[in-house]
Amino acid sequence: MERRLLLVFALTFLVILVFQPLLKKYLPQPPAQTQPAAQAQLPAPAPAATPVPATAQAAVPQTTVTRQASEESETIIENDLYRITFSNRGGQVKSWILKKFDDDRGKPLDLVNSIAAARYGYPLSLWTYDEALRNKLNSALYVPSQIRPADPLEEEIAKVTVTSSKVELAGQTLTAPAEITFEYADQDVSVRKTFRFDHSYVVGVETSVAEKGSQISAFPMWPAGFGDEMTRAAYAASRVEYQNDESTDRSLLFFPKLTERLAIKSISSGNTLRGPLNWAGAVDQYFAAVFIPQDPQNAALVILRNAIDIPKDERNPNPQDTTKVDVLGAAVGTFGAPSVARIFVGPKSLQVLESVHIAGTEGHTDLRDLVNFGFFGLIARALFIWLRWTYEHVVPNWGWAIVVQTFVITVALLPLRITSMKSALKMQKIQPQMNAVKEKYKKYSMRDPRKQDMNQEIAALMKKEGVNPAGGCLPMLIQLPFLYAYYAMLGVAIDLRHAHWLWISDLSSHDPYYLLPIGIIITMLFTQKMTPQAGMDPAQQKMMNLMMPVMMGVISFNLAAGLCLYWSESQLIGIVQQVVMNRTSLGKEMREIALKRARKKEK
Repeated sequence: MERRLLLVFALTFLVILVFQPLLKKYLPQPPAQTQPAAQAQLPAPAPAATPVPATAQAAVPQTTVTRQASEESETIIENDLYRITFSNRGGQVKSWILKKFDDDRGKPLDLVNSIAAARYGYPLSLWTYDEALRNKLNSALYVPSQIRPADPLEEEIAKVTVTSSKVELAGQTLTAPAEITFEYADQDVSVRKTFRFDHSYVVGVETSVAEKGSQISAFPMWPAGFGDEMTRAAYAASRVEYQNDESTDRSLLFFPKLTERLAIKSISSGNTLRGPLNWAGAVDQYFAAVFIPQDPQNAALVILRNAIDIPKDERNPNPQDTTKVDVLGAAVGTFGAPSVARIFVGPKSLQVLESVHIAGTEGHTDLRDLVNFGFFGLIARALFIWLRWTYEHVVPNWGWAIVVQTFVITVALLPLRITSMKSALKMQKIQPQMNAVKEKYKKYSMRDPRKQDMNQEIAALMKKEGVNPAGGCLPMLIQLPFLYAYYAMLGVAIDLRHAHWLWISDLSSHDPYYLLPIGIIITMLFTQKMTPQAGMDPAQQKMMNLMMPVMMGVISFNLAAGLCLYWSESQLIGIVQQVVMNRTSLGKEMREIALKRARKKEK
């Protein structure tokens, strides 16, 4: 059997060698046959014309329609709120300047992160799951085939051929309302991108990509963060957020949290989330770029996460001293169909967001949820509306508006603070008697039934002296939502960004001279010193009186100046309240008890 198998292999090899000349002679050869065919499809050349090589004729079929620009150009769209610079390379945005906002250097704020965008893509470029196709779509030279202003006076601008560095006529830039379409086509792919502009921060977006005649999934995207992100903290504050009607995450028992906020650590680049989506996009502390799909049910979100290196010290950048940060982006569109949506690119200002209407659930018909007021959002939002009213109608300065509002809040909460202070003072008054009762039952273990007698004696003592065990905690718990809500509100209010007050140039950043944090330390020291603490060991009391103010002051060094202003003023008003409290009969009695106990400890 082995010999026969070897014989079969040898005969097969011999047959192949013998028939090679016959195959070359009688089978058709591609070069010899395709050349005449290609020539037959072309019109007969003129006698004097130079013959075109057959290979060049076959490379570009004459029936294929191509549409692409010969050189790179820019188109500028402008209204009272923004100035957007489009490039026909990729039909994407190179610059998106918000006219009403400045960056940290005092220049007009460009929301395009130039460093990240150069590496990972510019706004309104296209995302596809095929990386090669994605690179092709975003590097091709598109033709701005349609520029249609709504104002008849701008008809002449629309007739200008887009071949110069920008679309202008006699020095004028194309102004909104307007519409521009970028088109590109070759033998395999055809692309159409249309953008519509009005007098708001919202831009209409329509994109369509077909490959070999079939629609493919290509989503418009905002891929690489924002231009206001200069520090590690600014990059860390970025999020990808979306809102749908099926979220199961709930922040309060009766209020469903429809907005999902994805932090950097929970994001995997390229992850796809299917709809329904009322809106979705990338945000940071003060600005947002979110897509509002026309068909929320069939919309999808692709989350983008990449990394870049930035200088550790943005004021004195050193290329050798850098740190790595993550930049977030988002692409939103429809699978296997043209993507039609609106994109909001602008400030997370409550007034602006409430003017952008969406087709969402009842109570969520605008973009107000982009402002994250935290767990006590209802209280924080009301506090901000009140603060804005104070700024607009009482004092036209955000710092003084905080001063006025803090005074009103502190005075309004005064009854609760007084109740808490009285309860604490009464508790200190009976502290020696309570300690005597505990000492009496000290010898019994916690499982001993006689320990219940100790609790009953303490409860009877409290009832006799009129002390409520929850009297000191309950008023503080009632104040806590207001304090937390105010903290959250000041952290997200874009109105405080670059707002001036006395020596502070930006209430949203830390105090440049740290005067307010130092004021917090001093006022806390005074408050601790003035508060009677009869039930505390003197050595422990001295340590707490020093450590607590210093610790809280250090924490406040990097907090926003607006929040430190609120905190320090509250402490200052608290000192006045404590002075008044110490002058009451109860306060005098407690101070005497504290002094007597301190002298006893010294002996």
